[in-house]
Amino acid sequence: MVTASPATANVHSDNPIVAPACPFVVPHPTMVHEWNRLTFLHWPVDPAQVQALLPPGLTVDTWDGRAWVGLVPFVMIVHPPTGGTVPWLSRFCETNVRTYATAADGTRGVWFLSLDAARLPAVATARAGYGLPYFWSAMRHHEEGDTVSYTCIRRWPGPRDATSRVQVRVGRPFEPGELSGFDHFLTARWRLYMHRPHLHRPGRPAPVRFALAQHDPWPLHRATVLDLDDGLVAAAGLHVEGDPIVHWSPGTTVRIGLPHLITHTSADS
Repeated sequence: MVTASPATANVHSDNPIVAPACPFVVPHPTMVHEWNRLTFLHWPVDPAQVQALLPPGLTVDTWDGRAWVGLVPFVMIVHPPTGGTVPWLSRFCETNVRTYATAADGTRGVWFLSLDAARLPAVATARAGYGLPYFWSAMRHHEEGDTVSYTCIRRWPGPRDATSRVQVRVGRPFEPGELSGFDHFLTARWRLYMHRPHLHRPGRPAPVRFALAQHDPWPLHRATVLDLDDGLVAAAGLHVEGDPIVHWSPGTTVRIGLPHLITHTSADS
């Protein structure tokens, strides 16, 4: 269980660089998401611990010799490719536990250790269609002034005692030149990896797949942790301690592509 008393996490921004742009377009997305009212909380982790949780074919992506695990609560809005939304089903809370990896084709992306969502149909669809480790959870997002709160209580599949409570105070936005390469390392990711060994015969390695996630650079704000009591990171198999690095964002729109097999050459990163 990660706990924190009121504290400000320092963001590393001593070497400002221009925010990288998404290097590709997803012309025919399978779905369009809005990832809104989002908080990134990151901790350093021993790379060996993260590598042990990755499937064959992925290597932990590090910064200054350390791996990083992120706890990312937000509000999801799902649109079909043709536009519109489905009342109730399309808008819900989500919390991801994620880390970062490189693949055999030289690309870099996100590896999700867990994804909790408040809509069971969305959980079932993502588990079946993308092989992502989604969990159905009771969740809540609340805002009052500059204070943003998120709660998560996991329902299915277990463990049911996996919970998370996060509260942050949102500060002023970062100007374009204030963010560093480290800030972008933690947030500017346009590819997600997935692994579905249950679909392959025993004794034969299951290939790693990827999907593209096209979106504009995150508009990032400073944020201060007011309350943090999290068990989702531990439930994913990692131990973290201390105050996290924190960013907050009002959100962005994301175009998700179909899953593809990883090849050994790729023009996009």
